[in-house]
Amino acid sequence: MHPLFDLIDLIQDPEPLPAALNMAVDEILLQGINRPLLRIYQWRSPAVSLGYFEPYQAVQAEYPDREPVRRWTGGGIVLHGEDLTYSLILPKKDPFFQLKTAESYRAIHERIAETMNRQGVSVVMADAASQKISQACFENPAQHDILSAENKKIAGAAQRRTKFGLLHQGSIQNMTLPVSFGGSLAAELAEKVSAREIDPTEWERAKELVQTKYATDAWMLKF
Repeated sequence: MHPLFDLIDLIQDPEPLPAALNMAVDEILLQGINRPLLRIYQWRSPAVSLGYFEPYQAVQAEYPDREPVRRWTGGGIVLHGEDLTYSLILPKKDPFFQLKTAESYRAIHERIAETMNRQGVSVVMADAASQKISQACFENPAQHDILSAENKKIAGAAQRRTKFGLLHQGSIQNMTLPVSFGGSLAAELAEKVSAREIDPTEWERAKELVQTKYATDAWMLKF
């Protein structure tokens, strides 16, 4: 399968982060993006992320013991803590940005499925969306989501396009994946991979964004 990009930066967070900080880091990285970037990250404690338009009160009532955060991307409710969570961030100037949402979603998930199959995890992609049965993202396979051999959804994602570029946030669940998965996925996405870290300025800006946005009642109670 042909790579999507010539070069991609790879960030693999060494430490689990609070839920609000995870979302803030993604937004700050998007604001400064100049070439494709794949970020693999973890959660400090069991968390639940809700899509941008999801009502908060119902989520809080159903998951009182999880750290909640509202995503900047859409989609439903996703549980975090034991999943592999990633973000693919692309600048607006990249040709991939011009693809329609369904096409870009398919292309990214094809590479994820290929990576998993290469590592001995048998998966397929959903040909069509299933009937929606709840607000829980992983109970409602969408077209091009990744399914296990038992036809259960194991990977889904949501996107947001801005003046800076594309933010694609995804989660892979109920799978035991090797530590090398992030590097293998990056190599499937691009011809060349360049490892990098989040720099001190990005950290400081992300922490400020937590205080002004992601940890505020105005953001959490938006809907």
